[in-house]
Amino acid sequence: MTSAIVLGGSRGIGKAISESLKTLEIDVFAASKNDVDTSDLSSVREFVKDHNQVDILVLNTGGPAPKPFKTITEEDWKLYHNQLFLGFCTILQNIKINDNGYIFLISSNVIKEPNSKLIISSAYRAAFAEVFKVLSKEFAENQISCINIAPGPINTDRTQELIENVEEFKKSLPMKRLGEPEEIGNFVKSIIQNKIKYLSGVTINFDGANSNYIF
Repeated sequence: MTSAIVLGGSRGIGKAISESLKTLEIDVFAASKNDVDTSDLSSVREFVKDHNQVDILVLNTGGPAPKPFKTITEEDWKLYHNQLFLGFCTILQNIKINDNGYIFLISSNVIKEPNSKLIISSAYRAAFAEVFKVLSKEFAENQISCINIAPGPINTDRTQELIENVEEFKKSLPMKRLGEPEEIGNFVKSIIQNKIKYLSGVTINFDGANSNYIF
């Protein structure tokens, strides 16, 4: 039976992906923060001891609250260096992805368009996206597809926390609405269900035409 690990799989986008994959009769482990906290490397090391092989891996985690650059502490940098970068690197070094598998990274549109209010997230998500791109060539040798999904404004608890007036914000968006987590879940499902393999080493801007960049 095909197996999947979805980090951050108990809420938001991660939960939507988990639920979509379950409809394909995939054995999904929707890992919550209680199962593995990527900001805590000891937690990561314990997790990979018990979960060291899988067909589908979804790298997903929340990010920091908005904070002006001058107020960011050394501890903040260390925490999110682990959560958004080193924790994922450690996981990829220790979990074997089976041949013909998939790795999905749920990053953020800040990797394309840095946000001064989310400077920690912008820095570390972009850094890991570079690592993920490099590794996609190595994984391709075993027909493992690596797809980076960069969500824009999605209807999650985090978006509600980051945006003061969501209803007004919606009016500024091209589609006049937030994206739904289920749309990302169904996108991931369709890639796997239709065995799309050649789409690898790419970043998908999942933002309802909200961004201004071309690539």
